[in-house]
Amino acid sequence: MENPRITLFLFLATLFFVFHARAQSSSAKDEIIKDMEDAAADWNKGNLDGYVALYDSTATMMTRDGRIGLGDIKDVFVKYYFDGKMPKQQLAYDHYELTMLGENYVLLTGRFILQANSKLPQRIGIFSVIFVHRADGWKLIHDHSG
Repeated sequence: MENPRITLFLFLATLFFVFHARAQSSSAKDEIIKDMEDAAADWNKGNLDGYVALYDSTATMMTRDGRIGLGDIKDVFVKYYFDGKMPKQQLAYDHYELTMLGENYVLLTGRFILQANSKLPQRIGIFSVIFVHRADGWKLIHDHSG
């Protein structure tokens, strides 16, 4: 015979964990999307260091030649996406979808848009990035954009 107190306790504990996980996911999504939007604003102002601050010091990026580390990531941005101090194209993100991968890890997918200008056509692509929650907030640890 079931104990009603134990059943009630298990039911309430389950509700707590479900709502806690949803609240955590919502909070993570809000924080990460704000960080992505802030990073794009830094990019658009020519603040590459501000943009790269989104990345953790251990971050990697997948390229056609394999994975590269943070120093090489910044070099790629400078070589292909910046003309001196300013970006060749303005950057925007949309179509965000967030999946919690545990308490401190998040998979974020979405779309990037490099806007057309007089020199370059618009370029749209998709991305999947993984974030980790550190003491100083959410940091991007892997970037796969294409």
